[in-house]
Amino acid sequence: MLFTSKDFGPGILELDGISKKTVEEHLKLYNGYVNKSNEVMEKLAKVDLATANQVFSDARALKVELSFAVGGMQNHEIYFSHLKRGGGEPKGELKKQIEKDFGSYEAFVKDLKASGLSGRGWAWTVWFPAAGRLMNWVGDSQNTYLSWDIHPILALDVYEHAYFLDYAVNRGAYIDAFVKNLDWDRIAANYEKARK
Repeated sequence: MLFTSKDFGPGILELDGISKKTVEEHLKLYNGYVNKSNEVMEKLAKVDLATANQVFSDARALKVELSFAVGGMQNHEIYFSHLKRGGGEPKGELKKQIEKDFGSYEAFVKDLKASGLSGRGWAWTVWFPAAGRLMNWVGDSQNTYLSWDIHPILALDVYEHAYFLDYAVNRGAYIDAFVKNLDWDRIAANYEKARK
């Protein structure tokens, strides 16, 4: 096994506006991505590379699905790692960068919410070195619309499994709850790492 599931601590089950049941079910999905990533890696080690073909081949199918499984694993690790009850607001250098790039924290939240409502699967706040700024980035899946030169510091899962038990089709209310639970110290650490 290459990958093991991370433990996000007991606090992940005590969020404000996101139920314990939703998080428990969501963690099962995350563990499934970890297991599938390992399964695909094992199968890739045995695949007949001589049969590779862009229309269909085992090599193609496994490589495409590996990007989906690993993307699902990694995005959920970012997502769960920065959630805690009683989040607050950004401080220090991250707050200054948010204000520079979005005008205000409130404008950032408005843009993040719009990004979450626009995406089919994910929205990320990323450090984009080529642009020298933070941006909210939309992904319809864990392996779509990515760029080689972006560094996610915040991950917002907007697939229905993240909110349907609590909010049914009201994705906007879920995003509001998500923002209330953001651990800005953790996101600031992600930001500092991305800037290096």
